Amino acid sequence: MVYQINNVYFICSFAAIGGGLFGFDISSMSGVLGTEAYKRYFHHPRSYGQGAITAAMPFGSLVGALSSSFIADRYSRRTAIQIASIIWIIGSIIQCAAVDVGMLVVGRVVAGLCVGIASSICPVYQAEIAPKEIRGRVVSLQQWAITWGILIQYFIQYGASNVDGGPTNLRQSTAAFRIPWGIQIIPAVILFFGMFFLPRSPRWLASKDRWEEAIQIMAHLHGGGDINHPKVLAEYQEIEEALRFEREEAISSYKQLVERRMLKRVLLGMSIQMWSQLCGMNVMMYYVVYIMEGANIASPLLTASVQYILNVALTLPAIIYLDRFGRRPSMLIGSFLMMTFLFVVGALQKVHGVPNRPPLTNSTNSDISWIINNNKPVSKAIVAMTYLFVCTFATTWGPTSWTYPSEIFPTKIRAKAVSLATASNWFWNCVLAFAVPPLLWHINWKMYMMFATFNGAAFIHMFLTAPETKGKTLEEMDEVFDSGLPAWKAVPKGSRLDQIQKDIEAGHLKVSAPFGGAQARESEKDIEAGSLDSPAPLNGAQARENEKTAAQTTETAT
Repeated sequence: MVYQINNVYFICSFAAIGGGLFGFDISSMSGVLGTEAYKRYFHHPRSYGQGAITAAMPFGSLVGALSSSFIADRYSRRTAIQIASIIWIIGSIIQCAAVDVGMLVVGRVVAGLCVGIASSICPVYQAEIAPKEIRGRVVSLQQWAITWGILIQYFIQYGASNVDGGPTNLRQSTAAFRIPWGIQIIPAVILFFGMFFLPRSPRWLASKDRWEEAIQIMAHLHGGGDINHPKVLAEYQEIEEALRFEREEAISSYKQLVERRMLKRVLLGMSIQMWSQLCGMNVMMYYVVYIMEGANIASPLLTASVQYILNVALTLPAIIYLDRFGRRPSMLIGSFLMMTFLFVVGALQKVHGVPNRPPLTNSTNSDISWIINNNKPVSKAIVAMTYLFVCTFATTWGPTSWTYPSEIFPTKIRAKAVSLATASNWFWNCVLAFAVPPLLWHINWKMYMMFATFNGAAFIHMFLTAPETKGKTLEEMDEVFDSGLPAWKAVPKGSRLDQIQKDIEAGHLKVSAPFGGAQARESEKDIEAGSLDSPAPLNGAQARENEKTAAQTTETAT
C-alpha cells in the first residue's frame, strides 16, 4: 500500500499546484509579449490576433471546467487532478514545439483543458479535505499557488528574454519563449506523481458508499488515526445524514442544479467567478506590459515584475485571516477599493494622456494607441494605482472567489456546480483575453472606467446576495442559504458539528464507526438512573434517531 500523507496543510498546499499551472500559463504569455523573438516569429500579432492567441487558453479552460465534474464524480477528485496534469504536459510540449500561430493556439487550448479541470476540482478537493475552522485558509492556497506560478514563470521569462542580446534584439532566437514554455512541464510532473501520496476525498468516498475508507481517512486527518475520536464520529454522522437526505429527495443531480433554492446558489457561484474576471485583475496580469508601456515607464518588463511580487506577498494575509475576517466583508471591501483605483487610473489617462502617433511611436510602444508623454509624476501615479489595485485583489477577491463557490453546495452536486462556476470564470476570461487588446487600442482610457463600473456592480450584487459562510461545515450550507434571512444579516454563530461532538463526548449521543466488528467509542444517550444496560453501538441512521429523541426530550424538559 502506498504511503499517504495526512497533514491537511500539506495536502491542500500540494494540491494547489494545480492552481499554480494557471499562474504559469498567465505569465508564459505576458512575459513574451515584449520580446522581439516572439513578435518576429509569430509575425507581430496585435489587437485581435494577439487576443485570439491569449484567448485560446481560457477557451480550453472553459471546456475543461465544464467536463471536470464528470471526471471528478466518476473517478474521484484526486484522479481528476492527475488527468489534468497529463493534459498540461501534452499542451506544454505542443506550445514549446510551436512552429506557427496555429500550433501555438492548439497547444494553449490543450493546456487550457488542464487548467479548467484543475481550477474546478482543486478547490473542491481542498474544501472536502479541510475542517471548517481552516477551510478558507487552505482553499485560499489555490490563489496563492496561482500567484506563485505567475511570479516564478515571469522571472523565468524575464531571464529567458535576455538571451541573444535581450528582448530588443531584432535577431533574438526563439529560445526566449521556448525555454519557459518547456520548463512549465516540471510542476505538472511533480503534481501527477505526488497525488498518489495524498488521500482521496472522504466525502467522495462516502458518496460511493465506501464508508470504511472514508472514516479511516477522516480519522487520520482529524482524529490522529483514532476512528472513535468524537470529532471523527461527529463528522461521519453529519456526512451520512446529509447524503441520506439527498438520496431521499430522489432528484437527479442535474435537476437539483436548477431547483429553485439551489439555482440561487449556482447563479451566485457563477456570478462570483464572473466578477473576479470583470474586476479587471486578469487584464493586469495578461497585459501588464501594455499598461506599463502606456504609462511610459522605463523597462516595462521589470516594472511589471513588482506587480507580480506584490500579488504573491499580499495574498498571504488573506490566507491567514480569511477564516477570521469572513468572506462577505472581503468581497465588499475589495470591490469598493478596486473600483476607486481604476477610476483614478482612467481619469489620469484621460486628462494627461495623448494619442500615440509619430514622433511618439517607437519600436517598444507601437502596440498601444494612448500614452502618457513626458509626465513622470502622472506615470508614477498610474503605476502606484495599478499596484494598489493588485494588492487589493490579492487580499480580497483573489482567495475568496475560489473559496466561496467551493463550499456552498451539497456533496451530490458540488463538483457539477463548482464546474459551472469555474466555467463562468473561464468564459469571461476568454472574452476579456480576446477583447482587451482591441479595447486598449480603440477606447484606451475608457477601458479602466468600464472595469471600475463592473466593480461597483459587484459591490451591490454581493451586498444583496452573498451571506457569510465562515465557521460552518459544508453540510450546514443549506441552513445558511435557506434560513430566510437577507444576506446582510448574519446567521447564528456556532456549528452543528461542534454540538454533535460535545454530545458524543458527554455521552448524550451514541455513534459508532461503520466497521463490522470494530470497537466504537461508547457514547450514548443518558440512561435514566443507571437502570438500563448500555445499548449496542449504533449506525449513523440509528444515531440520528437518538439525536432527535434527545432533542425532543430537551424541549419537553424545557
